[in-house]
Amino acid sequence: MSDLPQNQASTTPVLDRVRLPADMKGLSDRELIQLAGELRRETVAAVSETGGHLGAGLGVVELTVALHAVFDAPRDKIIWDVGHQCYPHKILTGRRDRIRTLRMEDGLSGFTKRSESAYDPFGAGHSSTSISAAVGFSTARELGAETGDAIAVIGDGALTGGMAFEALNHGGHLKNRMFVVLNDNEMSIAPPVGALSTYLTRLYSESPLQDLKEVAKGAARAFLPEPFKEGAKRAKEMLKGMAMGGTLFEELGFTYIGPVDGHDLESLLPLLRTLKARARGPVLIHALTKKGKGYAPAESRPDGGHATAKFNLATGEQKKAPSNATSYTKVFAEALISEAERDEKIVGVTAAMPDGTGLKEFGAHFPRRMFDVGIAEQHAVTFSAGLAASGIKPFCAIYSTFLQRGYDQIVHDVAIQKLPVRFAIDRAGLVGADGATHAGAFDTAFLANLPDFVVMAAGDEADLVHMVATAAAIDDRPSAFRYPRGEGMGVDMPQQGVPLEIGKGRIIQEGAKLAILSYGARLSEVLKASEALRARGIVVTVADARFCKPLDKDMILQLVAEHEAILTIEEGAIGGFASHVQNFLMEKGVFDRGFRLRSMVLPDDFINHASPEKMYQVAGMNAAQIEAKVLEMMDISVAKRA
Repeated sequence: MSDLPQNQASTTPVLDRVRLPADMKGLSDRELIQLAGELRRETVAAVSETGGHLGAGLGVVELTVALHAVFDAPRDKIIWDVGHQCYPHKILTGRRDRIRTLRMEDGLSGFTKRSESAYDPFGAGHSSTSISAAVGFSTARELGAETGDAIAVIGDGALTGGMAFEALNHGGHLKNRMFVVLNDNEMSIAPPVGALSTYLTRLYSESPLQDLKEVAKGAARAFLPEPFKEGAKRAKEMLKGMAMGGTLFEELGFTYIGPVDGHDLESLLPLLRTLKARARGPVLIHALTKKGKGYAPAESRPDGGHATAKFNLATGEQKKAPSNATSYTKVFAEALISEAERDEKIVGVTAAMPDGTGLKEFGAHFPRRMFDVGIAEQHAVTFSAGLAASGIKPFCAIYSTFLQRGYDQIVHDVAIQKLPVRFAIDRAGLVGADGATHAGAFDTAFLANLPDFVVMAAGDEADLVHMVATAAAIDDRPSAFRYPRGEGMGVDMPQQGVPLEIGKGRIIQEGAKLAILSYGARLSEVLKASEALRARGIVVTVADARFCKPLDKDMILQLVAEHEAILTIEEGAIGGFASHVQNFLMEKGVFDRGFRLRSMVLPDDFINHASPEKMYQVAGMNAAQIEAKVLEMMDISVAKRA
């Protein structure tokens, strides 16, 4: 209910009456249409205060209202693909009072999350999973589980992921009753690519947009008694052949309905009611929507207002803090462009993230040498392997968290064949508001255990430039270099990248007794900790490993010989850089002589969303915590620290 004073009218009178989806059951269709308008305004107002994924949610407001008005969540499972479509869904499912905590510490997740609400039946931070989950839910129902209908809402961008087609194939084979809503807005995060986008465009360009009331009637006819079905079937096949020659989805075993207007509640409601009452097998509803619908600043942006910082509600102007240094992503893009200007064999490959990885800028310089394969990380890796096998030099730029999806291909198609694919791994480490689903925690561990794989991490943005040059020069095996989201340290930048000696680190600061061996971008926090220690009269050695594989064994043994203890630190999970150092020193018998080695890695847990600084505090890896670890290792008491 509204908390407004009694003499002040609410601007959301219908939404104020809806705490849970069950409250929508008594609303008239006219009230549901009004609810959609109020829900859209509430979504825009909330995201203006929190930042987050705006455009996708605005595009599914009417679908969200229609699905919750017709189906019976949480018994019926409404599964939002990727999950960033789900802000309106969260408002309608008991979380309106917390919607302005989106993506904040202890607040609502920016994605669906099973532990957050019974109305989130399946968590999704990555794409293309909803149909597989829906097939699972519908099969569980057939096996006696206490569950209702399964409804997957998947965007046309997410449908480019091969997993979605594997699920469609299986779901059509099983023939269980389930629903797939194809939210077709001609836009994922970037402009759509590939034959599927062309196919979907043809579906609605060759046939006029159907009036949904007629579609609803057609759906009812599809479930007529047997004597009437044959005539309807013949008519349907004739019309289908005239209009578009059949549909891919029907060949896969789904009853295809559409394309239909995903913003027309007057027609969506009777259509869904008919399908809920009569459908027996798998059904796909092809709904045309507009990303950012109803908020002009979002509609006018090329990405439909996909992701945004906090913004001015009236103008849409984003409130971004001024940058003090160039971002790592931009440094990578500029370094790759520089290398590509001197080597025409260099190409860029990304999986639907040209903006996020910086390859959009690369593509502006070399349009024929930049390939966006859609949301298809597995294909991106093997496509890059094919390029490398032909003598081309692919830089496969994928976020750490998304690269996990292509691991089998990294092993079999790249590593075993020793193909020189170069992996540029953005968003290494903890990324903040997107939380655990987007944290780059595992790439060092899963890459460095592969034979003859060069694995690097940039300690600062200047080193990243050199690592791009290093990867470009490696032509006999695969390589990878990781770097974080956000700004660099503000160091002096080289005019041009120079290939590093493979497997060689660097000593940044000479000290005594204890050495800190850093791998990756925690180097900035290590240097802050070393300054705090210096103020106490403690000078430690600081070394930047640069390489996890191959290790700089000579430098590590030198650190052992000249110090009483070593502390390693990395922005990754257990099993990464520290494990390689430990194994090497163990085999050298160093620990037999009582040498002390400690490691700071990400905890064995998934850290909830918060600011990056807070997430690293939870992980115990900020400068003050590094300082405290050094003092502990040097047996300096709390009293002495003060």
